[in-house]
Amino acid sequence: MNYNNAKFFTSYGKFEQIPPCDRTEIAFSGRSNVGKSSLINKIFNRKNLARVSATPGKTATINFYELENIYIVDLPGYGYAKVSKSEKKSWNRLIGGYLSSERELSLLFQLIDFRHPPTADDLSMVNYLIDGGFPFVVILTKADKLTKKQREERRKALLTELPCAEDITIVEFSAETGEGVEEIRAIIEEIASDE
Repeated sequence: MNYNNAKFFTSYGKFEQIPPCDRTEIAFSGRSNVGKSSLINKIFNRKNLARVSATPGKTATINFYELENIYIVDLPGYGYAKVSKSEKKSWNRLIGGYLSSERELSLLFQLIDFRHPPTADDLSMVNYLIDGGFPFVVILTKADKLTKKQREERRKALLTELPCAEDITIVEFSAETGEGVEEIRAIIEEIASDE
């Protein structure tokens, strides 16, 4: 799979605008500023395919990227406190609409900041995925910011913090060092090869 050929396809600000699904989709979800854009750029070997912003809550659209026979779908970040209630509602409609619609969603990568316990929003999302029977993988971002000891402590804590942690595939990732990229690509390729 040639990740360099990935390209931005389109974005939608309202769920109603999204056309019916015509191929397999792999989605990325996580709270604002968890590093979704950095992760997508790292996977695709690009600096600016997904726009990285220092301002949390910047991605307010669902962005579709084309990669050979699949779409990579970047969902808006959730949980940023400094946006209006109406913006939060519209994001929730967008994310909820996407997840509850008839799409060929083969996998969702749920990003969680490795440095901290999952937020209430993270836990709501993980529970929603478990209850809905969605196949998902948890990616722990910003792994390079932790010492070896801190990582061990966080890994141990996650077993009690995350529901069904023992049954979830968890990948530790760093946009700085590239740790986890090959593992994530292997998962994407496995899904794409089934198409």
